[in-house]
Amino acid sequence: MATLTVRNVPEEVHRALRLRAAEHGRSAEAEIRDILETALRPGDRARLGDELAALGRKIGLTNEDFGVFDDLRDRTPAEPVSLE
Repeated sequence: MATLTVRNVPEEVHRALRLRAAEHGRSAEAEIRDILETALRPGDRARLGDELAALGRKIGLTNEDFGVFDDLRDRTPAEPVSLE
């Protein structure tokens, strides 16, 4: 994991950070990690699974629509790999 050093933080910002950390019951270092993660990895980012599910609902796909894949699936057992 990377290490980050921040210099020249104004005293009032440092004090506010310590107060905020105390309110959340964690260290100033843990509070900084949470602030950075919240700012840089917002929870409203697109996630592939969610987007695909929304697309399926939008165009009206049902579980029965996927039954065709069961019919097309090759059920022949795979041949074991030869290591010779």
